[in-house]
Amino acid sequence: MSSTAMHNQVSDEVDDLIAAEEQAFLRRQPRSTELIHRAREHLAGGATSNWQIAEPQAVWMSHGNGSKVYDVDGNEYVDMHGGYGASIAGHAHPAIVAAVSDRVRRGTHFAQPTEDAIWVAGELACRFGLPLWRFANSGTEATMDAVHLARALTGRDLIIKVEGCYHGHHDSVQVSVLPEADEIGPRDHPNRVPGNSGIPEGIRDLVVVVPFNDASAVARALAEHRGQIAAMILEPVMMNAGIIPPDDGYLAVIRDLVHQEGALLIFDEVKTGFTTGPGGVTALSGVAPDIVCLAKALGGGIAVAAIGGSTEVMSAIADGRYEQVGTFNGNPLAMAAARATLSEVLTDDSYRHLDALTARMRSSLEGVIASHGFDWHVVSVGAKGCVTFRRDAVREFRDFLQADARLGHLHWLIQHNGGVFLPPWGKVEQWLLSVQHDESDVDRFTTNFAKLAAAVAVAP
Repeated sequence: MSSTAMHNQVSDEVDDLIAAEEQAFLRRQPRSTELIHRAREHLAGGATSNWQIAEPQAVWMSHGNGSKVYDVDGNEYVDMHGGYGASIAGHAHPAIVAAVSDRVRRGTHFAQPTEDAIWVAGELACRFGLPLWRFANSGTEATMDAVHLARALTGRDLIIKVEGCYHGHHDSVQVSVLPEADEIGPRDHPNRVPGNSGIPEGIRDLVVVVPFNDASAVARALAEHRGQIAAMILEPVMMNAGIIPPDDGYLAVIRDLVHQEGALLIFDEVKTGFTTGPGGVTALSGVAPDIVCLAKALGGGIAVAAIGGSTEVMSAIADGRYEQVGTFNGNPLAMAAARATLSEVLTDDSYRHLDALTARMRSSLEGVIASHGFDWHVVSVGAKGCVTFRRDAVREFRDFLQADARLGHLHWLIQHNGGVFLPPWGKVEQWLLSVQHDESDVDRFTTNFAKLAAAVAVAP
């Protein structure tokens, strides 16, 4: 059989497998189907976020406990979705339940600071090596404040952004988030592709797009826009395209490059903060940015975000040159949850437990891949991981575009139908382990993965 015929055979079989798994998916969830139809009357699109809408349909949840979540049809899942990275504590963790329950009875909002905020800021300073902090309510707010702060400090308008990184849904960073292959343009000068409708061209003109893991592209961008770049913002480990780690030395080199040009370096650790280790990639790499952005896992399931920075940078907030504001910033419920998460959940013992689970999972998945002779890769950092369905390692977003999205979707369906809940975006997202997962949870995932591998294995 020719290679073209073999490829077509594999493609047809994958499409058939997807169709069969989607039918099984729908049969499991009649109550979700009913709620979607009801929701469409008053909820736009029948969901509370466009990212909750998936093929073949959204999953409506009932509750969660420990490492498990339960949908409205009564199906149990090992939760490796983790609320897009927020639920590293698992569900209903006793420490967080106690802290939030106590705080609820004593008032949930004053628009004034409470003492927990001092403790949380001090703990973040220790973990990330940056002395001063402010709070917000989402990753979007954190990166928005970081970009505004950099512009206020430097008096410059342009920012450098990595192609394929997602930094929230405010205008400044809604550029080249998940562009299609026919939109991206030349690699040495990528197009500024709007990341959503409603992003004016004038906003896109303020963003200079560069590939990940290419320090020379950063140097070129700085030289071509000398004296105009306020900051470079990036995920120090890319998390919007599976997982893409930085090359050795890359983060330190780009820090030095931007500083030589009087610009600032912003790490978006909304996804990587706490999931990759106690102090995120900042601590793992030893490269301290001027500003770091946190959210998701910080609150143990309660909405909270933070930005931290050097004394020089954060002095602009302290003296009012930049007004970092928000009615719910430092909300007492969020501060109580964050304190419990940092003091009682994300401990050294918890990270040792997560490392052991990750090692078990990697070993099992790599064994399955090797046994079938596939050229897929397992990529993990801390509690997060993914399988890249591609022969060569992914170093930047353009490599990621070449991975087969159908395999990612099929994997999601097989895991779902096998009782493991993952984010519904196939090859884009990652799994998350929580401190409440155990070996049996990991083994359920790897059993389902073995089913995927066996299903797509086609003899020549």
